[in-house]
Amino acid sequence: MKEFTKESKQGILVTGYQNLKSSVWRWQLLDNKPNKMRVVKPVAGKVILMLCIASFLAGSLFTTRTSSIHSSENKDLENLNTVARDCDHKRKLFEGTGDIMGEVTKTHQAIQSLDKTISTLEMELAVARTKKSGSSNLLSLPKSSNHTLQKAFVVIGINTAFSSKKRRDSLRETWMPRGDKLKRLEKEKGIIMRFVIGHSATPGGVLDRAVDEEAAENKDFLRLKHVEGYHQLSTKTRIYFSTVVSIWDAEFYVKVDDDVHLNLGMLVSTLARYRSKPRIYIGCMKSGPVLSQKGVRYHEPEFWKFGEEGNKYFRHATGQLYAISKDLASYISLNSPILHRYANEDVSLGSWFIGMEVEHVDARSMCCGTPPDCELKTQAGNVCVASFDWTCSGICKSVERMKNIHNTCGEGDGAVWNVDL
Repeated sequence: MKEFTKESKQGILVTGYQNLKSSVWRWQLLDNKPNKMRVVKPVAGKVILMLCIASFLAGSLFTTRTSSIHSSENKDLENLNTVARDCDHKRKLFEGTGDIMGEVTKTHQAIQSLDKTISTLEMELAVARTKKSGSSNLLSLPKSSNHTLQKAFVVIGINTAFSSKKRRDSLRETWMPRGDKLKRLEKEKGIIMRFVIGHSATPGGVLDRAVDEEAAENKDFLRLKHVEGYHQLSTKTRIYFSTVVSIWDAEFYVKVDDDVHLNLGMLVSTLARYRSKPRIYIGCMKSGPVLSQKGVRYHEPEFWKFGEEGNKYFRHATGQLYAISKDLASYISLNSPILHRYANEDVSLGSWFIGMEVEHVDARSMCCGTPPDCELKTQAGNVCVASFDWTCSGICKSVERMKNIHNTCGEGDGAVWNVDL
């Protein structure tokens, strides 16, 4: 509806006045009959004007009302369009957000895959470099350019000394297979076991000849190019990992002391749970005090590096038994010349992984006590991986007690053969 202009309104007013006037006079003429004469009063002009104004106001009110209705309808229509556009915008925004989240997820997965690939390549590069340059740490590795790495699941190095023949025999009589069983374990399960020892300060002397004869008889030794000594355990640990990673391509490398009782089946079962993860460091994690006083056992000459007196070491695996994955062993081999050695070998190993993306696995079953502790756990169905006495940093009087502990806390000789690797 179009609104009336001022001139239109005036025209309507005049026209209405004239039509009303004509109608009044026509009514007066018709009412004049010959037989009944009657005087008719003329209608006043003010009345006519008022009627015209009333008609105009009624028309204006109708027009305004109609215009208002249309305006309200238009406004409602615009509001509906606005709401529709807003909903459509939010829908597109939500769909766009879903697309973005999907892309973020894909990107995250791609980064994880790339990180795993890089880790694998770095590991293989380290092994290749070790294969070429790491053989200087070996005495028994053939100097052949065609030497290839032997595949294995785990290499278990049993740390021993020249004076520990009785300890070694106690292990051969209990949890460590010997002879044909040892070879079968390597072939069928990929479990390599060796006593790890270096040489004496006088190569070719009585101590070395005795070990050579024992090694020829049992064929269960790994000789390192290392001078044996109690204060050289950190160096021996570093050389051990550099050596084994250059001979065996294993998924895990283990170090265990020769006065610890070990259940092989439980050990490999525990390691198998982490075989798909990179950079794994498994053991009983601890944080012992840093001993600054000279003359005490486990004295740390570099105690000042660990803060004020009375501080503790960073978290690391206890030295009686621990395991690391292949990539960490390769890292040690590749960086061996620049890895710092502290007085205690377990602290040294833990320090080499500080600042790296390494997963520390605190496996408490790797540090059970001797009976009755491991006995009660075995009876409850929680067979321990390893048992020893904390007071002796191993089994106290292990030569005399190893067989009894094996009979009480052992998993059974056939357990390791039933593990599916």
